Amino acid sequence: MTRNGPLALAFHAVFIAFILAPLIVVCLVAFTPESYLSVPTTRWSLRWFEAIWGSDFIPAFWTSVMVACLAASIALLISVPAAMATARYQFPGREALVAYFLSPLMVPHVVLGVALLRFMAEVGLTANLFGLVMGHVIIVLPFALRLVLAALTGMSRHCEWAAWSLGAPLHVVFRRITLPMILPGLAGGWLLAFIQSFDELTMTVFIASPGTTTLPVRMFLYITDNIDPMVASVSTALIVLAIVMMAVMERVYGLERLLSGKGAS
Repeated sequence: MTRNGPLALAFHAVFIAFILAPLIVVCLVAFTPESYLSVPTTRWSLRWFEAIWGSDFIPAFWTSVMVACLAASIALLISVPAAMATARYQFPGREALVAYFLSPLMVPHVVLGVALLRFMAEVGLTANLFGLVMGHVIIVLPFALRLVLAALTGMSRHCEWAAWSLGAPLHVVFRRITLPMILPGLAGGWLLAFIQSFDELTMTVFIASPGTTTLPVRMFLYITDNIDPMVASVSTALIVLAIVMMAVMERVYGLERLLSGKGAS
């Protein structure tokens, strides 16, 4: 097995430090006692973390969680039949259908935001939670579909064939055999869709309303009018939350298995 030399290890260390440096600075600024952006040197404070609880960031956080959960779940419900049809059957227009489902990856989110705003204004879905969720479904669908496709493509079908030969109906085969075998792909697709929806800003700015403001939009609006460390404290809290969630998922399920989308063989 080839091992990395000192030069390669030094390069990786510098690269990782370059990537983490902005996050570290943000986390340090969150503990400043001052009313302006500064790294604390002599005194540390939880002032800005305490200020989060009385701000508009908490309702925006729960709105983001709700929208992300709904969008990821709807995208997964669409992805399963779409992936099974395109991965297991050959029919005219199959490649075009796959390209259609994955097309949001190729369209800038600004363009999607403007188009969705125009469409929702025509059908009366502006300032509506349903319209916001449907907009997020369009954005996150490719992420869920790719992992479900990976799980179905890498799955051995011998267990399904054995069940069919023994007379099991199609719905029983899917529920008792196919679904448990592709469960890692489903979980990974849902997780990636949730993360993408929760973090989506560019498109959401166009279609969100005061009653459906998500956390990224609220943070964006806040920093346009304020220069205090409040957003740094919110970002630090989200970083800590993400680390805790990843540690729990790694402990319970394994991140490598979850995000690879590999089902049982």
